[in-house]
Amino acid sequence: MSRRASSADDDAAVRTRHAGRPVRRRRGDEGSAVVEFLGVALLLLVPVVYLVLVLGRMQAAAFAVDGAAREGARGFVTAETAQSAAPRAVTAVALALEDQGIDPAVAPEALTITCSTTPCLTPGGSVTATVEVEIPLPGVPGFLQGSVPLSIPVSATASATVDTYVAGR
Repeated sequence: MSRRASSADDDAAVRTRHAGRPVRRRRGDEGSAVVEFLGVALLLLVPVVYLVLVLGRMQAAAFAVDGAAREGARGFVTAETAQSAAPRAVTAVALALEDQGIDPAVAPEALTITCSTTPCLTPGGSVTATVEVEIPLPGVPGFLQGSVPLSIPVSATASATVDTYVAGR
């Protein structure tokens, strides 16, 4: 029952035994599983990699605005004079944004300061800093602006209390 395949059979097909019968397989399908795997992997992998990039960028922006709001409020309440408080807060926000790769030039527009008392640096008063920035989505071309958002707003708010043991400024 055992027979040896000739060289002509080797070129045309491969013979194996399955349930006692010879089975012929065509050689034209060899390697197609690799191509199919690569096609499916690319279709799934590219969106997942983009999602990871976007989520990483949004997380960095969330860290940046949270730290910027906290440092902006702290910089404002620790200023020596009321005139130096706002520029000091803007500088603190710019540094915090720059640490996470966000353009520090947006700091003056991104920062909003509100005070619970007038004047702002009244001992025991509360100062609230809100930082809001627009983070561009990576890889989205400008011509898609009508159907896809090109940026996502990220904001954070922090409060700080003016020291009660400091004379009014």
